[in-house]
Amino acid sequence: MSAHHARRDTDQRLDFSFLRTAPWLFGLAVCVLFAIACHHLAQWQWDRRVEVMHQVNRVLENYDDEPISFAENPRPVTGFSAEDEWTPVTFEGEYLVDETLIVRNRPRAGSPGYEVLVPFRTDGGTIVMVNRGWLQIGNTPGRPDAVPQPDPDAHTVTGRLRPGEPALDRDAPEGQVASIDLPAIEEKLGEPIVRGTYVQMMQESPAADRNPQKQVEPTLDEGPHLSYALQWYLFALMGFAVWGYSAWQKARNDRLDRLEGFGEDDAPMAAQRRRQARAAAKARARMSDEAAEDAAVDAAEQVRRR
Repeated sequence: MSAHHARRDTDQRLDFSFLRTAPWLFGLAVCVLFAIACHHLAQWQWDRRVEVMHQVNRVLENYDDEPISFAENPRPVTGFSAEDEWTPVTFEGEYLVDETLIVRNRPRAGSPGYEVLVPFRTDGGTIVMVNRGWLQIGNTPGRPDAVPQPDPDAHTVTGRLRPGEPALDRDAPEGQVASIDLPAIEEKLGEPIVRGTYVQMMQESPAADRNPQKQVEPTLDEGPHLSYALQWYLFALMGFAVWGYSAWQKARNDRLDRLEGFGEDDAPMAAQRRRQARAAAKARARMSDEAAEDAAVDAAEQVRRR
C-alpha cells in the first residue's frame, strides 16, 4: 500500500485522541459529578418510596382488623410501635369533657379547620387522647363556632391508633394546641396520659347527637417517588450522552477538516466552511421543496384544463 493511500486511510478514521486533553477530561469529570448527584437524589426518592410503602402496608395489615379490647390486651397502646399504627382498639371508661382541647391549623382538602381532642379515662385509670374529628373554621377568628360534645353517658370508644406528632414552635390560645404533641399535652393536663399514641375515633357508645366530621381514610397511593427516581438516573445518563455525542461530533468534524486539507491552525476557516455547507444544503432543500410545489401546481393546472 502506498504512503498516500495509508495517509488517506488514516485521515478517514475518527480520531478521539483529543479526549485526553484538559477540556474534555474536565467535561467528563463534570458528568461524573453530575451523575453522583443524580444518584443521591434518586436514592432519596427511592427511600421516600420505601417509607411510603411501609405506611401503605401498615394500613393494609391493620386498618380493617377487628378491634381488640384494651382491657384484655393493652400492649399495642401502652407499648405502641410503628407496626401498631391503624390498629383498632376498644376502650371502656369515660370522657374528661372539661379537658377538651382544640388542635389548630388542620386543613382538609384545602379548607382550614380544627380537630377535637378529648381525654378518655379507662376503667383501669389509663388516660388516652381521643381525636373525635374535624371542624371547619367558624365566624370567630382563631376558634370554631361550636365544639360538639360526646354523649354524657358515653362509656365505650373504638378508634384506630395513631402516633403522636412532633412539637411545633407555635403559640396557641388557651384550650388549644399547635399539634398532637402528647408529652406537651400531658404537661398541659397535669396528669399522666399515654404518650406514644392517640386514638382516632371510629365510633362511641352511646353515640352523640352531633359529632365532628370523621377523619378521611388514609391513601394507598405510593406517590410519584419511583418515577422521580428513574428520572434522576435518566438525567445522569443524558449527561454522559451529551458528552459522548459532542466528542463524536468533534471527531467527525476533525475528519472532514483533514479530508479537505485543513490543519489545526485552520479551525476557524474550517468551521466557517461547514456553516456555509450547511446553509447551502438547507437552500437546496428549500429549492427542492419549492420545485416540488411548482410541479404539483402545474399538474393540477393541466388536469383542470382537460
